[in-house]
Amino acid sequence: MIRVGIVGATGYAGLELVRLLLEHPRAKVTYIASKGDAGRDLNEIYPFLKGHFSMKCEDFNPERALAQADFFFLAMPHGLSGDMAPKLLKPGKKVVDIGSDFRLDDAAAYEKWYKMKAAKKPDVPTVYGLPEINGDAVKNAVLVANPGCFPTAVVLGLYPLVKRGLIDSQGIVVDAKTGVSGAGRTPAIGNLLVEANENLKAYKVGAHQHTPEIEQALSKAAGSPVTVVFTTHLAPLSRGILSTAYGRLQSPAATADLLNLYRETYREEPFVQVMPEGVYPGVKEVLGSNTCMIGLKVDERTGTVVVVSAIDNLTKGASGQAIQNMNLMCGLEETMGLPRVGLIP
Repeated sequence: MIRVGIVGATGYAGLELVRLLLEHPRAKVTYIASKGDAGRDLNEIYPFLKGHFSMKCEDFNPERALAQADFFFLAMPHGLSGDMAPKLLKPGKKVVDIGSDFRLDDAAAYEKWYKMKAAKKPDVPTVYGLPEINGDAVKNAVLVANPGCFPTAVVLGLYPLVKRGLIDSQGIVVDAKTGVSGAGRTPAIGNLLVEANENLKAYKVGAHQHTPEIEQALSKAAGSPVTVVFTTHLAPLSRGILSTAYGRLQSPAATADLLNLYRETYREEPFVQVMPEGVYPGVKEVLGSNTCMIGLKVDERTGTVVVVSAIDNLTKGASGQAIQNMNLMCGLEETMGLPRVGLIP
């Protein structure tokens, strides 16, 4: 049994980790930390856990954490994991950082987009944990940087096209919409019900911090620089991400042929579902699942391919993918303990 510690257990990603790990046959949560809720039982904060999970949150203490657990998830806001992870990376211990501190290779890019000093890289290699692309490297890692929610949806949606050089690498446009839980549990005026309900608005236009992560992953896939125009919108949803990406085709292609390419690319990937021609995913279809659904259409009139991808931002976009990485890192079946079917209707 894998003894699991969660730092940041009272946030939405931390809570999703607890929910999923309760059903995991080979892992058990044995340590939880939350600075703001130290001393409180998690089921006091979230009463629906009563009868299912009981454990008091602690202030993060690396010595106690190391004594209580062997595998750690850091579900912290950016800027905090960089100091915590090295303290936990002792012999026999492994870490998945759900935060952003280790995702970018370029420290200057991190400081530009996140407006703070980049974390010092630990002595061990950091693997970018998008399993459908880096699964083999994840298997041998002790520190994994879990992808952001938007990059997961966008990169999985575009990867087969940029990998084959089928679209203009400098002309990609991405329009993405997210539910309010993507902003975390810290109160903010824009996330209040009266502000977000029955509303749809763009935010961080030209300045979203996930932009360099998307470009980094796609550039590695393409073997040359890729740039994207990335615009995010807040939708009146609790959870879910819908990404619509537009790429100018380098040469004419049929929708059916590109769908076949996607099916072949993701043939062995249990958490990517390519939709039939003419069918496009919605966020409700992936609610609560670790699946990314993808549909696409070639607009022959403009020579553009439109790719629609949907994920649950808290599951495939955060905690579910983190457990998927844990499974690979620990030599377990990749799908273990993870839901593949959404909760619709």
